Amino acid sequence: MIKKLKDVRIYGLIFTVISAVFIIVLSVSFFMEKRLQPYLYDSGIDSICAIFCAALYFGCMKQEGEGIKIFRNLIVLVSLCFALNESIYFTILAPERRTLCFALCLISKLLDLVLLSFFYWYIKIMLDFEGKLLKWSLRIAPFLIAFEVIVLLSNIFYPTTFMIDADGMYRTTAFAWLEGIYLLAATVVTLILIFRSHSPRNQKAAALTFVLFPLVEYVVFADQFANSAQYGMVLMSLIIMYCVIFNEKSKKLAATQVELDMATEIQTGMLPSAFPAFPNRPEFDLYASMDPAKEVGGDFYDFFMIDDDHLGMVIADVSGKGIPASLFMMSAKILINDHSTMGGTPADILERVNKRVCANNDSHMFVTVWFGILEISTGKLTSASAGHEYPMVNMNGRYELLKDKHGLAIGAMDIARYRNTEVTLKKGDSIFVYTDGVAEATDANLQLFGTDRTLEALNAIPEGTPQEEVLTRVRAAVDAFVKEAPQFDDLTMLGLKYNGPAETATEE
Repeated sequence: MIKKLKDVRIYGLIFTVISAVFIIVLSVSFFMEKRLQPYLYDSGIDSICAIFCAALYFGCMKQEGEGIKIFRNLIVLVSLCFALNESIYFTILAPERRTLCFALCLISKLLDLVLLSFFYWYIKIMLDFEGKLLKWSLRIAPFLIAFEVIVLLSNIFYPTTFMIDADGMYRTTAFAWLEGIYLLAATVVTLILIFRSHSPRNQKAAALTFVLFPLVEYVVFADQFANSAQYGMVLMSLIIMYCVIFNEKSKKLAATQVELDMATEIQTGMLPSAFPAFPNRPEFDLYASMDPAKEVGGDFYDFFMIDDDHLGMVIADVSGKGIPASLFMMSAKILINDHSTMGGTPADILERVNKRVCANNDSHMFVTVWFGILEISTGKLTSASAGHEYPMVNMNGRYELLKDKHGLAIGAMDIARYRNTEVTLKKGDSIFVYTDGVAEATDANLQLFGTDRTLEALNAIPEGTPQEEVLTRVRAAVDAFVKEAPQFDDLTMLGLKYNGPAETATEE
């Protein structure tokens, strides 16, 4: 519960619910006091609309984006307007509450400015305004708002535009038209901007309701229904905007999801996924896995036979996430594979790949890479690291970090140099390589899984366990640590166990 209260959205929901309860409780007085009975209709509108405000706020709580944040604020403001209306009606015709009535009326008028400003901000984001008119409106709006605020606050010292008479009744003055300067100017500019935006017609029409609905209600019914009906029209327009604009947004998200699904299929298809990878090679047991944090990730692994006696293994982590990282990943994977067939040590191959990547890297992305070549007949493993995580090797019955020689990430600088690290695996030895998504997996308390816990998880696995099971148990240890915390990074692992030369491995 405490964790949920840290989310500011929950406070908006609490406020709208409390506001609705407050209005409903206060409305009981409208049946008891004779002076309040003429406002029963308005009180009913306040009560019903306040409930709708709470329901609408709850309906859009899980939506994300800058526009929806402002939209939620609009709902909170409208909910506050209904609560103020109910309070103002309660103070009308009660001379002893004149000061309170004046204060509530003044706050209500100031709230109108805030409400319209938030609406303008909201449709500016959602409808993508542009052009000279927008620039001028952004410059002039602050001066108009300041003028309107000064006019309203001047009523504290002198009844410039309105007053509460001796009987507790709201009265306008001869200068009441001053209050409408900002509202009129803002309405006209907003209408023009909505019409000139490049958004779909249904989105424009939905936004127009915020201005037109209250305007029509004011012209047609102003003498019968007070501000409750006005804000009821505002709430109705918010509901229409929510249904139309966010339905349009959902369609775009659905189309994007289809593209992401296709990208995921393409990416998955490029990674070796058939295991056992080399069923006719008993000299080693190899397994790899990748779990992207998003639909498509920037991590990748690869393994391939360079020739009959040499196995190439790659694990890498591209900067960034999503489709750009996936495209960069595919390019890097192909380059490493191609240059491996040209011969050379892992360091030589990474240097050639780095030069190719840097020559056409306008996006300034980079990728950390661990690349190893296993000489199958002897167990000699030669590897080079382009800024990647230290591998973990089991050569003495326990996994330990192999602190190899690091170079810069591929794509960082075209003059980067790399150095080889050599170890000789004996029969039964193994190696585990991974991306930082394993060590940097984070729990709800922002604690990292870390390399120490990774080593503990590996060393807790019984000797002779197949590599597929080794990776499964490490992933289970990570999941048990992070629990329900979200996965922020791709989680990729590759494990290899050396079974010895062909003759020994076949005999066993």
